[in-house]
Amino acid sequence: MVSQFFGLNIAASGLRAANAALNTTANNISNANTDGYSRQQVKQEATDALRVFATYGCAGAGVDTLAIERVRDSFYDVKFRNNETLLGEVSQKNYYNGLIEDYLNDDGTTGFSSLFNKMEAAMESVMTAAGTTETKSAFMSSLKSVTEYFNNVYDSIQGLQSDINSEVKLCADRVTSMAKEIASINKQINIIEMTGTVANELRDKRDMLVDDLSKIVSVETKESPIIDETQPDRNTGATRFQVWVAGGYELVDTYEFKQMICVSRAEGAPTNQNDINGLFDIKWAGSNYRDGDNVAELANFSLDSKLIGGELQGLLALRDGNNNQYFHGKCPAGGVEQKTDGTVVVTVNVTDSYLQDMAKCTLPAEGSIKIGAKYYKYDSWGYNGESTYEFRLNPENISSIPDPGTNVSIGYANSYQGIPYYMEQMNEWIRHFSEEVNKIMVTGYTSDSLQGVNLLTGAMDTNSAAEYSYEQLTSLSEYKGYYFLKGGNFTVNSVVLDNSDRLATKADLTEGESEFGNLKSLKNMLDTLKIFRGASSGEFLTKVLGDVALNKSNSNTLEETYTSLENTIKNQRLSDAGVDEDEEAANLVKYQNAYTLSSKMIQTLTEIYDRLILQTGV
Repeated sequence: MVSQFFGLNIAASGLRAANAALNTTANNISNANTDGYSRQQVKQEATDALRVFATYGCAGAGVDTLAIERVRDSFYDVKFRNNETLLGEVSQKNYYNGLIEDYLNDDGTTGFSSLFNKMEAAMESVMTAAGTTETKSAFMSSLKSVTEYFNNVYDSIQGLQSDINSEVKLCADRVTSMAKEIASINKQINIIEMTGTVANELRDKRDMLVDDLSKIVSVETKESPIIDETQPDRNTGATRFQVWVAGGYELVDTYEFKQMICVSRAEGAPTNQNDINGLFDIKWAGSNYRDGDNVAELANFSLDSKLIGGELQGLLALRDGNNNQYFHGKCPAGGVEQKTDGTVVVTVNVTDSYLQDMAKCTLPAEGSIKIGAKYYKYDSWGYNGESTYEFRLNPENISSIPDPGTNVSIGYANSYQGIPYYMEQMNEWIRHFSEEVNKIMVTGYTSDSLQGVNLLTGAMDTNSAAEYSYEQLTSLSEYKGYYFLKGGNFTVNSVVLDNSDRLATKADLTEGESEFGNLKSLKNMLDTLKIFRGASSGEFLTKVLGDVALNKSNSNTLEETYTSLENTIKNQRLSDAGVDEDEEAANLVKYQNAYTLSSKMIQTLTEIYDRLILQTGV
């Protein structure tokens, strides 16, 4: 038989349970508008019944308040984070594609098509008065405006690449900061939960960090209980929380975390002819790494992985996107030769057609080359005009001779059409256009019957006035040809610019100064010759803008789609984990009634005990 006072214990347990539920409801209401807060509820179950050795067998013993837990579904967390990863990537692509489009777009005054049309009109004016210096000066000025257009676009896009590069570092720093904070929160959670309490608010904070992390880079998490090996059945209350990013890099393991370290590529070691200096590679470091430590010992982070995801993936696509056109080939057997002066010459055979066209070449004059699994610095390279390159390695930077018969590469493949791709397209047009124009001009004659000179060239050095001569641009030595010309150094030959009468207008030396046969050939070339992607010279912008407009449209559509999905998944999560004020108001009444009834039960039992003890004399 149970004690006469047993009912008081039962009522007290109900009072405690109702009080916990009321406090939890108050906490939910207070945090109704708190970002990242998960609704909490009291977990209760009936206390084990007592065996009373009576005909009715067992007597209920009240209620146990087990825990206050978050209401949260990990399924929606995974869906939300996967969507954030995709949204982060396309939002970066959409933003920077818009900027590239703005730089290339023709405003009707300073855009390529406008300037090119003005140049053609000026050339036609020369044809009406070929012996007049003023018309030739106007033509040269308009041609100079076209070359300056490419100079400005080149500088603008390089500036954009610099901005993106800075954002890459910002992303890496944010990942490191979040990893450190998650590891710290893991420790706080375990300290609290080892006492038997659930650290709900800290878990919410950690989940918010993982949500934010998922927009920067793809994320996968796992939480598992920590087992006491000496007492496997004992619940320690501690858990192991792991975070992987970018498809497999372990960022956090309970209290330990890794760091994303950005390391600038060495001066003179670019992977693309048009890249700015100081592009960042990413290294993977332990939590004990400090600025100034040796980065050579750090593990590499694979920039070519398609599993990086998030804003970082989008930024790398724009910064390094080369439409899969990068230098790669194979060093054949016997393809490594050491000269008597110590220089090592490495022969590389290539098969891709774009690597056999110097107009499309993006190789730096000097840089870093990967032979097998090792990197070497080369001082110069040559091309035989067919399918073979030769690289001259700097003997001061060679610790071991490269092995022949291995794969060779410079940079890496990135399938997106990013800044390197648009730079290559611009340079390709410049090289083809310059070659065709110069080919005509050097065969003509000036109004004074002097031999014509090349019209277009490139500055050798930004710090000097030296320009590439026609012989240097057409020399078969190392078969580089117009490779030296690019958007940044494209210019009009200073000889003709300073003296417009050096413009080769005549095709026939015996004709008078008004003959303009050479200009007729030039105009015919401009109108009919397909020099760039099956289009004539003036259609350059149409082709390139078609690429960037398509990329912009795709990224914009995807951003709208993923933003819509983000809102949908958020609402799904909120319907489960969010605080519904109407529901909490109903709970408030429910738990208030429960509290009142438990209090009434105690009051009733108190009156019974009073009569039992004081009035019956028991």
